[in-house]
Amino acid sequence: EISSDQLSTEHIDRMFETMQAGQSAFLSSGGCHAAAAFNTAHELIVLREDIGRHNSVDKVIGALLQDGRLKDARFLLVSGRVSYEIVVKCFMAGIPNLLAVSAPSSLAVDFCKELGITLYGFCRPGRATCYSRA
Repeated sequence: EISSDQLSTEHIDRMFETMQAGQSAFLSSGGCHAAAAFNTAHELIVLREDIGRHNSVDKVIGALLQDGRLKDARFLLVSGRVSYEIVVKCFMAGIPNLLAVSAPSSLAVDFCKELGITLYGFCRPGRATCYSRA
């Protein structure tokens, strides 16, 4: 298992590229959010889109539960901002790493530090900002 200490920008880029390649609703509308779960090998487990960023996370966690694969999810990627609610969903699902295209709120950063979740924001090709490390 790769720990968050060993997460490179190459791993991050590859996961986001995989997520973006599966965002068919976003490609046709330009207005959908996505969330995706990946395993320890950085392989896509499930991807879901929705007009709401919170809903896309709910859909991913629901699909993982239905498929009995929640324990396989080690990374949750989101296409938008990270709020404390998304952090709580990630924590309740037992997913230790949360990565976002955009910024986290200050409360989200505080929650990640308190709950032991590794949080990366502003994940763009070749760079990412680590706000919390478990």
